[in-house]
Amino acid sequence: MKTVIADKIASVAQHRGLKRKLQVSNDIPCEEGVLLAVRILNSKSSYNTLELTSGRMAKVSRGDIIVGALGHRKALFGYSGHLPEKLSPGDTIQVLNIGGVLGLCDSVNANFGPPFDAEVLGTVLVFPYLGERIGVPARAGLEKLEMNAPVDIRDVPVVVLAGTSMDSGKTAAASAIVSRLRHHGHTVDAFKATGVSLRRDILAMEDAGARKTAIFTDFGVVTTTEENGPPVTRMMLTQLATDKPDVIVFELGDGLLGTYGVEAILKDEGIRSTITCLVLCANDPVAAWGGVRLLHEEFALRPDVVTGPATDNQVGTLMITERFGLPAFNAITHGAALGDAVTDIIAGKSHLRGASL
Repeated sequence: MKTVIADKIASVAQHRGLKRKLQVSNDIPCEEGVLLAVRILNSKSSYNTLELTSGRMAKVSRGDIIVGALGHRKALFGYSGHLPEKLSPGDTIQVLNIGGVLGLCDSVNANFGPPFDAEVLGTVLVFPYLGERIGVPARAGLEKLEMNAPVDIRDVPVVVLAGTSMDSGKTAAASAIVSRLRHHGHTVDAFKATGVSLRRDILAMEDAGARKTAIFTDFGVVTTTEENGPPVTRMMLTQLATDKPDVIVFELGDGLLGTYGVEAILKDEGIRSTITCLVLCANDPVAAWGGVRLLHEEFALRPDVVTGPATDNQVGTLMITERFGLPAFNAITHGAALGDAVTDIIAGKSHLRGASL
């Protein structure tokens, strides 16, 4: 056991309440969620920030000691990497995302350049036994994931945002919807169901007026998969519904086709039965067409409204409304109209289900 002084603690370590002065061990369990202290070995001019536990973004420089969590990432538009089988102090790993996920990089995105390389210093220890200096490996998350968790939404209406890919405007749309529902006097709770650990999106929902928020990392999940995506979604739905909000809004990170478990969530009958309003976020009219068709053919679902970059101007919006007969609104320029449409959809369907809004 040795002492290190951390310069930056990534948001993936949000729940551990770590201070800058840390005790680390040379014994490193190569398991998802284990927190490591590492020293940055190179400098970068792009994709060079880290989301801190405070939610602020901080520039990372060569020589910085940071705390992150072991994990994997399979991203279409970012770095991809896997969990190492074994690690020792002095080994080199990579920073896979700005939330502090650490692993061995397999694929580099040309737009971002090479990732940060980092020298492993050791496993961060916590000391849970009062009065004893017995350290155990610190891990991401606050609660334990229950793989067989049931879902009970207590008749709370649920708005789901699904996208045709990453960066399809899901968080902007979720924030616009949360904000408008709040303007209508409703209490809204929100969460992010899939992706790689990063709190930025739920912080945006909080800024828009969400009373309570959650993310899969709260349950020790660094990266969602088809195995853990459905149970962690069921747990967040059930927990937020316990506090009886008027509406729950949740975002499915990544796209309808991907590796983060979106398909498994939409195929989960318990989760699907909770959906009151489904918002499709599409990058362009062709993506909207494919998204509508995929939702119908694979999941027996039909979106209630379309948004995203496909609606950036009137041409795209008209294409969607005329082709599919679906309302379409841009979340940036017509956020209030999008929120009003979702509010009306919830009110109509909630009346049929016996819930109130």
